[in-house]
Amino acid sequence: MSVILSASVIRVRDGLPLSASTDYEQSTGMQECRKYFKMLSRKLAQLPDRCTLKTGHYNINFISSLGVSYMMLCTENYPNVLAFSFLDELQKEFITTYNMMKTNTAVRPYCFIEFDNFIQRTKQRYNNPRSLSTKINLSDMQMEIKLRPPYQISMYELGSANGVTSAFSVDCKGAGKISSAHQRLEPATLSGIVGFILSLLCGALNLIRGFHAIESLLQSDGDDFNYIIAFFLGTAACLYQCYLLVYYTGWRNVKSFLTFGLICLCNMYLYELRNLWQLFFHVTVGAFVTLQIWLRQAQGKAPDYDV
Repeated sequence: MSVILSASVIRVRDGLPLSASTDYEQSTGMQECRKYFKMLSRKLAQLPDRCTLKTGHYNINFISSLGVSYMMLCTENYPNVLAFSFLDELQKEFITTYNMMKTNTAVRPYCFIEFDNFIQRTKQRYNNPRSLSTKINLSDMQMEIKLRPPYQISMYELGSANGVTSAFSVDCKGAGKISSAHQRLEPATLSGIVGFILSLLCGALNLIRGFHAIESLLQSDGDDFNYIIAFFLGTAACLYQCYLLVYYTGWRNVKSFLTFGLICLCNMYLYELRNLWQLFFHVTVGAFVTLQIWLRQAQGKAPDYDV
């Protein structure tokens, strides 16, 4: 028999359970799956926003959106399209009922336990396919799963139920990289656009001065070859800041600070060729763009509920 057995709502950043169904069975298989629930909860921030873990006779499916993950346990033969449609309904209702401030500031486990009432009603509907046939349209979900299937977490990655293996930690980081490839940033602000333009300007100025330094070197005017390297490194750093401002990558904030450090080092080396105002301009623009990169963080999945 294909059924949904249980569901939970979990905060992504720290694995805090916010709500859960209260109907766990006490069989050995179910107890083992509860351990998998806890292990996955601790790794949600490193996993893609849609995943499936197959645990023999049971499947664990979950989606993550806006800092909250919706996880469910079902029998192995329960249809994928119904499983993710069920999670989609939980997500819609939870976002509608509780604002992000409440979920972000919650400190007690299961502080939204009253949401279990909705979980139970929805679970009963999805465990009775006849009642679903006229109430939901699964074609969109089928197409979405076909185009972007859930990431399959293997039992080898997860490790034993008694502890997480090092392989799981490494592979989960890889999964996070898979997710980050599709991650979108928050909409650009006016200050971010200004920072992008100023960074391009600094890169262009460095590039022009670099070519001038090459000409001087060829004419044997005594310019140090290291100045040329410093100018071109400054250009590369400015362009890379523009890239970080536009696109999401792993360790993005760390990369932005390292890039800013490179800009500072280049300008320190070029202090003999630039006056104080020029040095101040380049370093200030670098700091401003670094701040904009830090402020423009990854966007939670847009609330169109298209999972």
